[in-house]
Amino acid sequence: MGNSKKRTESNVLVQGSILAAASLISRVIGLLYNFPLTNIIGNKGNDYYSTAYEIYNILLLISSYSLPLAVSKLVSARVSKGQRKNAYRVLKGALLLAVLSGGMASLILYFGAEYFTSKVLLTPLSIFALKVLAPTILVVAVLGVIRGFFQGLGTMMPSAVSQIVEQIFNAVVSVAAAFILYGYGSRIGAVLGNEEEYSAAYGAAGGTLGTNIGAVMGLLFVGFLFLSYKSIFKRQMRRDKSRNQESYGTIMRILLITIVPVLLSTTVYNLSSILDNGIFKHVAVLQGYDGNDISIWWGIFARKYKTIINIPISIASAMAASCVPSLTAAYAIRDKKAVKDQINSSIRFIMVIAFPCAVGLGVLASPVMQLLFNDSSEVSAGILRGGAIAIIFYSMSTLSNGLLQGINRMKEPVKNAVIALVLHIAILLLLMFGFHMDIYAVVYANAFFALIMCILNAFSLRKSVGYRQEIVKTFLVPLASSAVMGVIVFLIYQGVDILLMKVVSDKISNGAATLVSIIIGIIAYFISLLLMKGLTEDELLRFPKGRLLVRFAEKMHLMRLK
Repeated sequence: MGNSKKRTESNVLVQGSILAAASLISRVIGLLYNFPLTNIIGNKGNDYYSTAYEIYNILLLISSYSLPLAVSKLVSARVSKGQRKNAYRVLKGALLLAVLSGGMASLILYFGAEYFTSKVLLTPLSIFALKVLAPTILVVAVLGVIRGFFQGLGTMMPSAVSQIVEQIFNAVVSVAAAFILYGYGSRIGAVLGNEEEYSAAYGAAGGTLGTNIGAVMGLLFVGFLFLSYKSIFKRQMRRDKSRNQESYGTIMRILLITIVPVLLSTTVYNLSSILDNGIFKHVAVLQGYDGNDISIWWGIFARKYKTIINIPISIASAMAASCVPSLTAAYAIRDKKAVKDQINSSIRFIMVIAFPCAVGLGVLASPVMQLLFNDSSEVSAGILRGGAIAIIFYSMSTLSNGLLQGINRMKEPVKNAVIALVLHIAILLLLMFGFHMDIYAVVYANAFFALIMCILNAFSLRKSVGYRQEIVKTFLVPLASSAVMGVIVFLIYQGVDILLMKVVSDKISNGAATLVSIIIGIIAYFISLLLMKGLTEDELLRFPKGRLLVRFAEKMHLMRLK
């Protein structure tokens, strides 16, 4: 009995880790292809692309985002009781729901594209990108149901591999189609007398075509796996002797009951982006800002700034996904010490990564923008410099959302997100109307939203499990180590850049100086962290290549081993 329980918990952790790893790989692929895509379509194209995506994301969330989780839960519950026939009925019912909800959302998006882009978000030329995205909702809805079915059977591999397949096709098609359609739009714009606008709009549509094709390829992959597995599952169904056969009406009702709480949580948490877009553009127009400037500012914020800060935040997201199963297991057996230890180690791990990323990007804001996007404008550097602190808050809030879900406090993140969203909008309006801070108002309001989420989630964790956050080693030591690193990074960058500028071009000089300063900065941070006793040997061993890091620390006399 004990060994069986251990094997089950071990399998849960392995499967969770597989999905987290695939999610991280998919994000890295997404981040890598975003760099050439952003450069091809330019700041205006980035505005059109992100505007279309924000509308698409909301309708995707409402129509089908929570279906995979619901299907996974319902299938798992029935398979564990030997009810294979009912599990299959859940799949068929969910597919019907996916086709209905996804199909309806796709039609609303396609035929309402002009209204959403022109009236709601004041970005009429994003209509092309939005119409290309419209069919994707239906594809993603069906894809999500099949992924959820496999997850319910206890295997994450189909979901994991299909995510990577989807993202690879997305990357290749997005860049190629953006390049081709950018040229096509340029020719159309030359005829219509607006070459810059139309080339950017068609380039953005090419970028969204990759999302569509990627989802189709992901669906074909899991569809092939399902058809291959279907005969095996049907043989298992024939051995199912259970008499309780659920009606499709009952299944639909249970699906909806399961979906709604998750739907509310994800929708509220993701509403801030589209609200920011609408509020910023409407208020900026009222304040008399030039429409061209508004479009460029939003393009930089949504597609450059957010792309960069999502790199460290994605680690927090993967960490949240991987730590939930073990946290849930500890909470289920009422092991309070294990629950608190898990929460503490997860938060410390994230803060050790988030602080140096925030400080490093703040110090190297302009060099990083030049290196990744060939953008030397003060606006792009200022946005990244001012918003780098959001990395800490978003990493913490993303992780704490997962921690609360791990201890079955599903409503807490929803309630906290609603409060944070209301305060976020108030701050955004204050900064725009009261201080005329243009795009910087959105940057600071976003950081404020994540900060409020951190605070509220911390109170929820304390109330739920009595967890009190340790301050010195979790926050102050990483902050001090990051400050030391920041000074060293700044000096190294300036020195290398000055030396190289005399012999190579500015672009090569900046790239080399940035990469050298980042490498030396990582080493400096690691040494500072160990000298300040920010990590123990056990904690260091949990990092990737932990044993190698421990041996290095020992040889450098930075850590006294047990």
